[in-house]
Amino acid sequence: MVRTVPPNEEARSVFERLGYAVSGDGPEFVAERKWRSVRVRTLCAEDAARPGALDAEYGLECLVTWTDCVDELDDHLSEQSPDGEWAIIGVDDEGEYEVHRAA
Repeated sequence: MVRTVPPNEEARSVFERLGYAVSGDGPEFVAERKWRSVRVRTLCAEDAARPGALDAEYGLECLVTWTDCVDELDDHLSEQSPDGEWAIIGVDDEGEYEVHRAA
């Protein structure tokens, strides 16, 4: 199944359950806890194929995508080799998640 809508609400839920304060709306937000601030972006694998889509603007970046898109997203990340520290989290329809690539 091809997913064209990124997992926005699922991503927010993951970070809130981990104790982060979440600010911002839509497919991009900031999650903060203690001294750590992470820019979180939700996307589908085809979103990552766009030129410049993975440019880092923050010290810590986290991409959240559907579980079935993780491998393709990881391939795009490896090809583009953006600066910064990165993590990829895959989520499913029930909100369960798994970190697939850590910074």
